[in-house]
Amino acid sequence: MDSQQVFRYGVTAAGLSYSTSYSTVTSIPNRLFSSLKSDIGNLPNTPFLTQFDCDTNTTLSDGHEQHSFTENLLGLSPSCNSSLESYTYFQGLSPSLDCRHECLQLCSGGTSYIQDANSSHSIIYTLQELETALMAPDEDEEVTTPNIPSSESGRLQITGQQPRARTPELQGSLVLQPQTSFISRHKQSTEVGHVEKRQKAIENLSLQGISQGNMKQLLIACAKALSENNMDEFSKLIEKARGAVSICGEPIQRLGAYMVEGLVARKEASGSNIYHTLRCREPEAKDLLSYMHVLYEICPYLKFGHMAANGAIAEACRTADRIHIIDFQIAQGTQWITLLQALAARPGGAPHVRITGIDDPVSKFARGGGLEAVERHLAALSAKFNIPVEFHGVPVFAPDITRDMLDVRPGEALAVNFPLQLHHTPDESVDVSNPRDGLLRMVKSLSPKVTTLVEQESNTNTAPFLPRFIETLEYYLAIFDSIDETLPRDGKERINVEQHCLARDIVNVIACEGKERVERHELFGKWKSRLTMAGFQQYPLSSYVNSVIRSLLRSYSKHYTLVEKDGATLLAWKDRNLLSASAWHCDS
Repeated sequence: MDSQQVFRYGVTAAGLSYSTSYSTVTSIPNRLFSSLKSDIGNLPNTPFLTQFDCDTNTTLSDGHEQHSFTENLLGLSPSCNSSLESYTYFQGLSPSLDCRHECLQLCSGGTSYIQDANSSHSIIYTLQELETALMAPDEDEEVTTPNIPSSESGRLQITGQQPRARTPELQGSLVLQPQTSFISRHKQSTEVGHVEKRQKAIENLSLQGISQGNMKQLLIACAKALSENNMDEFSKLIEKARGAVSICGEPIQRLGAYMVEGLVARKEASGSNIYHTLRCREPEAKDLLSYMHVLYEICPYLKFGHMAANGAIAEACRTADRIHIIDFQIAQGTQWITLLQALAARPGGAPHVRITGIDDPVSKFARGGGLEAVERHLAALSAKFNIPVEFHGVPVFAPDITRDMLDVRPGEALAVNFPLQLHHTPDESVDVSNPRDGLLRMVKSLSPKVTTLVEQESNTNTAPFLPRFIETLEYYLAIFDSIDETLPRDGKERINVEQHCLARDIVNVIACEGKERVERHELFGKWKSRLTMAGFQQYPLSSYVNSVIRSLLRSYSKHYTLVEKDGATLLAWKDRNLLSASAWHCDS
């Protein structure tokens, strides 16, 4: 059969205009990024001012070798790589952003110092140099350099009270006779300034050696002060946090850099001034795909989702001659490479496969074009694997999808796929019409044989600000820690991955509310309630597929684990669940 004749492509709503009441930006609203006038943009340790050119060039290849059914289905062949899906699922960059970046550095009084937080000797040596520069004694004065114990460098104070530790000589010079000349008063004032500068330098140095626990406590204290509208305390704490974070440091320091940005963004947006500090020019599409390809390769998150969903769909449709897949976030369609390859090798012959791909603005930008790129990709797969494939593109965002746009036909085994996408659809806490549950009810009305759901295992949808902040801190700390296992802390690739793939989602969860907060994750228990109320029942996931996923995880790190719980499969890093995968069918 001529592969050019068995592949067909169509677009719903082509030539039609439509409007949506929901945000089309999957992260921070553009109004938060228009200029760089506020505090953070002027600070040298702002993570969004860091620019690194990535030398990695990634090309998505359409060439794939034939593998066994299991290898193809579970993504164990080289054809399973997808940089675009990683981009789409793990971050929400808007095409309207404008980002410029400079390297983070630690500063005190306008002077930069290179510091080694792990070496108390280095801290003491640097401190002595600081004192020499700051005190600048007169020729007839004696200056005593205090000896700072190494234990002091790890002590964190978050009370806002700055200790005034001075040498006896300094204290004596400050309490001389009450009647002094102008020169004496000027000298005393200068000495006070020197002491204050020295004290601030000491505090900044001590922050660099704080433990992970103290860093977390400091960030939570910042969020607590902001939640209580205690702006004086917040300003003191956030200044300390700025001096403690680093995009090249420990996972908590790197994550803290972006959480500090989110806290200040929230503060500015809630006041009379709108936050204007994150003027980020996003990378070119090819660079963005390169960053996402790195994330896809170093972490198993997307492969886990693809393998779990594809396994459930293949099982549910194993005897069907005609299969219709509705993908609510088609991206570049790369998830379907392994499934199509496996279906083409079915003993009874390849079925006819129709894929309806629903677009989103982020994927369109990353592809560098519309759904025509997906059409070409799937056409090439149709020819290579000799399987009839028909593609139907729907350039409409998920909340606006109607049943008529999906062209469901009788006699087809219908599968619906929600790949880390459903949490972007608003629920009853944002819109009284509850588009999230409405979308699930509409899908239920289609009577699909299987519906697959992959979501972040995090509770940030309706949680109040402070619990939401703590949940975000714990969730993304596990992700940053998993990245730390693979990429060096000072590597350009790691910085680009964290900044372009994760940071904006973090800031969106912290800084935004209402319809502007589009990152609204829910735990699996909540998703289970929603799907059950919509009329679905759980479809058992294959234990064999789960065993293959476990083998994949072991090839990445011993710290990745797979947990089968409450009918779902959860991917965890150490003791923290990160993703859940589940399958559902209609009770009829």
